[in-house]
Amino acid sequence: MAGRFYYIFTLILFLSWGTISAQERKIVQFSGLISSVGGELPVPFVTVTNISYNNQVHAANNEGFFSFVAHVGDTIRFTSVGFEPAEFVIPETASDKFTAKINMKSLVIELPAVMPFPWASIEEFNMAFMALDVSDDNISRIRNSLSPEALAALSQVVPRSAEEIQTFNSMQRHINMSNKAVNQRFANPLFSPFAWGSFINSIVKGDYSRKRLEY
Repeated sequence: MAGRFYYIFTLILFLSWGTISAQERKIVQFSGLISSVGGELPVPFVTVTNISYNNQVHAANNEGFFSFVAHVGDTIRFTSVGFEPAEFVIPETASDKFTAKINMKSLVIELPAVMPFPWASIEEFNMAFMALDVSDDNISRIRNSLSPEALAALSQVVPRSAEEIQTFNSMQRHINMSNKAVNQRFANPLFSPFAWGSFINSIVKGDYSRKRLEY
């Protein structure tokens, strides 16, 4: 029984000493800027962990800046995806603020080379290889693709381009202008009653008689 009380008393004394020692440590406002080694570019959204104070976690902003309250002598750990972890111990300072510049080294991971294949197994590859059609060379396939039959089939499903449409419209406008210069009404005079009436009146008046042609 006495041993149990002695153990509890020792544990309470140890916890009290740890709390007193933690309270005796100086509190500072720890701030800093995190950048990459060599590039001097800010490392955004770095996870900042105070290992010496219950693993308290903070985060840097998008420009790599952080600021939080810590104790002198605390060990701060900086981690980010693609960078090697870094640690920093807050040193003694006369002021209640401390600013540090943290450099993190970029972590380059080389993955083994992978050759993708469109077949799930060797058997499928063998079947695809045996089914290859190597009877025609490239020139023969090009000729078949540019044959009149192939081009005619493509013209049925492939829409015309803007250049083709513009060329067709220009040709139609040119044809219309030419027809207007020849016959502005776009009408055949053989089917015009006015033309037939004028022709008959000319015959009645003798405009086409042989006597009028004599000198």
